[in-house]
Amino acid sequence: MPTYEWEGRSLKGELRRGVQRADSEVGIRTAMRKEGVILTKITEREEKKTARFDPKKKVKRMTIGIWTRQLSTMLNSGLPLVQSLDMLSQQIEDATLKGITKNIKERIEEGVRFADALRDYPQCFDDLYVNLVVAGEEGGLIDAVLVRLAVYIEKSEKLKKKVKSALIYPISIIVVAFGVVLILLLFVIPVFEGLFSSFGKALPAPTQIVINISKIVKAGILYMIAALGIGVFLFRKYYKTDKGERQIDALSLKVPLFGNLLKKASVARVTRTLATLLSSGVSILESLSIVARIAGNRLIEESLVTARVAISEGRSISEPLKESGIFPPMVVQMVQVGESTGALDAMLNRVADFYEEDVDNMVTDLMSLMEPMIMVFLGIVLGGLIIAMYLPIFQLGTAVG
Repeated sequence: MPTYEWEGRSLKGELRRGVQRADSEVGIRTAMRKEGVILTKITEREEKKTARFDPKKKVKRMTIGIWTRQLSTMLNSGLPLVQSLDMLSQQIEDATLKGITKNIKERIEEGVRFADALRDYPQCFDDLYVNLVVAGEEGGLIDAVLVRLAVYIEKSEKLKKKVKSALIYPISIIVVAFGVVLILLLFVIPVFEGLFSSFGKALPAPTQIVINISKIVKAGILYMIAALGIGVFLFRKYYKTDKGERQIDALSLKVPLFGNLLKKASVARVTRTLATLLSSGVSILESLSIVARIAGNRLIEESLVTARVAISEGRSISEPLKESGIFPPMVVQMVQVGESTGALDAMLNRVADFYEEDVDNMVTDLMSLMEPMIMVFLGIVLGGLIIAMYLPIFQLGTAVG
């Protein structure tokens, strides 16, 4: 969006000058005419290249959290916003965030609100972030709101990392085991097959089964890879449909062990986000609308949308949450208490603390449980292959003996 320098006169004949961004000169003239200023001169200003960076490139969420905490500390120390952003841009290592910070500073110097400047970079500052900054600017508590945002980002990223570690560890072990088995079937077992054929004797049943599997895999490996690729493509395409997303998200919450973990993590994220928005002065209807978009699960999103509609009709928030059957009874009861006492944000923060700790304990327990299960799985699969391959050699040694 280009920047224009303009000059004009008010209805009283007073000279006015300014700098503003707009899509075109017509847009500037229309906007200023509504404010009672008739433009006499308008020129497009050449944009200064403040930094070489890709403004569409994503910045790590934790980096945004650190940026937010540093900015809040500077503002809390009494520094003006523009000066704080200038100092912050000089010490940021991330090239993208450095360039964005400089651009935001320039926008504010032009008279744009801080929240509106942040809105130009949705890949870094989402609706939650921008709406909290709007509430902070309107209430004159921007430093306190930024502290809440920093705490929220840090806790949500910590929670996300715990869930990822619980899911990635067993998956990575199984993938490695699958790769090892595939290598054995494609390259190692055919060598043993050539060796055993020189014995001139019938092979034991386990050995023959493994050799047959090796032949099948070797003959159809390309078809298997193609089938896997097509399967992934169809799954992703189906998930993009409303029906597919709803069914898959519903199934994900029913997966043994991991389904309960995902549900508790979602509850912790939703309650923490809602508490942060409410404590910063954002309305309950707007808060639920924002939280629904970041729920991460279609069923939870629908229950929050239903709660928003219920509140707009004069009902309490706890009733639709209870009717959804997704949120645990403790969450519903805590929300009821928060509504009746007028301390809903405090109650939601307590729920979030409880479920974040619960997720942490579940991840620890799952890790302890998965380690022996994975070892048993690897022992059965790899040990079975090795024993099957050495059975003919053992038999030959017995015969010679």
